[in-house]
Amino acid sequence: MKLSNLMGLAVVVAAAGSAPALALEAKVSKQTPAKPDVVWAAVGNFCGIANWHPAVAKCAMSTKDSAIYLTLTLKDGAELYEKQVSFDAVGMTYSYTIEKGPLPVDKYTSTIKVTGSDQGSTIDWSGNFDAKGAADDEVVKIITGIYGAGVDALVAQITK
Repeated sequence: MKLSNLMGLAVVVAAAGSAPALALEAKVSKQTPAKPDVVWAAVGNFCGIANWHPAVAKCAMSTKDSAIYLTLTLKDGAELYEKQVSFDAVGMTYSYTIEKGPLPVDKYTSTIKVTGSDQGSTIDWSGNFDAKGAADDEVVKIITGIYGAGVDALVAQITK
């Protein structure tokens, strides 16, 4: 093998070894017999999470530079500061980031989406993030648990 090819291979191997880890993902999907507009009425209000997520005690909405922010106070007193980064009422979806909070995540972006079907609706809640201060699998388990608890409570509330 030529020296130039070896050097090129060494550069590729070195770059691959120093590449950042891929973001982690958590997701929950749940079907409900409720119609999409009923589900979206609860989910589509960004600050409405305080009405259906069992971990959230209260929500305060604010704006800064045309962006919408939430301060979520959890039942244990901790606070999350979130920023809405997209909103599509017709597509029944929005995305947000966590700007500050106690969760062991960094570079967190999450999306909630409602889709309709003959059987009712599907609620999808997914997120991508890096683990911070905890093992990857433990952080995925925590975030998946948060999504699951929220979606389960939402479905229970709208199908009473």
